[in-house]
Amino acid sequence: MSDPTYPGAPDSLIETWNLRRRPLRGARGEGLPPLDTDLKALLSARVPAREEPPEPASAHALKRHEIRRELAGFSELAALNALLIAHLRKTRAPHPAARLFRRIWTEEAEALLAELPPRWLISSVITFGDHGRTEDQRRVGLAMNMLFSLMKLYEFERLYSGLPPDRAFRTLRKSRAALPLDMPAFSLLSGGLDINLLAQVWQMARDEPVAGRIACHLLQMLNDDPRGLFRRIGLMREDLRALRADKAARRAAAAG
Repeated sequence: MSDPTYPGAPDSLIETWNLRRRPLRGARGEGLPPLDTDLKALLSARVPAREEPPEPASAHALKRHEIRRELAGFSELAALNALLIAHLRKTRAPHPAARLFRRIWTEEAEALLAELPPRWLISSVITFGDHGRTEDQRRVGLAMNMLFSLMKLYEFERLYSGLPPDRAFRTLRKSRAALPLDMPAFSLLSGGLDINLLAQVWQMARDEPVAGRIACHLLQMLNDDPRGLFRRIGLMREDLRALRADKAARRAAAAG
């Protein structure tokens, strides 16, 4: 048996994970706005193009400055949403964080879906995995977390093949090596794993009006993007069908 990928797992993984989840502590007078803050006013206000970094700076202030620098020109509501996410990823968050986060997405989802880039939409929906009000919201968040986290890892590794993300592998050069854990191979022509995976998550999302609304929006974006695994699987499937059809036509012509 080979050496483990992560020595000491799962304890070593959990320890590292928890180190990254230390609370963002704030200095006296720092914190989040109240639960009843005016969301419409935040939506109409813009994050300034430039703000001086706070000195001295607490962990909360540093994260807030980092977010506002990234979201310069976006609405103040977008920046608040991002700051809430940053707090909610930690082991502890200020008391109103989860309720304020859910209120934002209950009342202002339409505006944020139109404004936020995919990176923050993904972060938003997966935050419901731990902080959804209902079991359905948490299920949607956890499913989207697993889907997009694995996609990010795989798509990043694939870039080292030298191929752009919109170019499928050739169907004539498949390795005969076994899959991890000796899983049965996926069949391009008859396999439905891609469809089964997306259909289950999408159906679950359609039945949930808050977290599910973000998930449906992201799944449609993924369906429209030519650079993802699912699009490449579709291209490979079409290529293999064309090769099989061409081979059958040549055999028929030779027999005739």
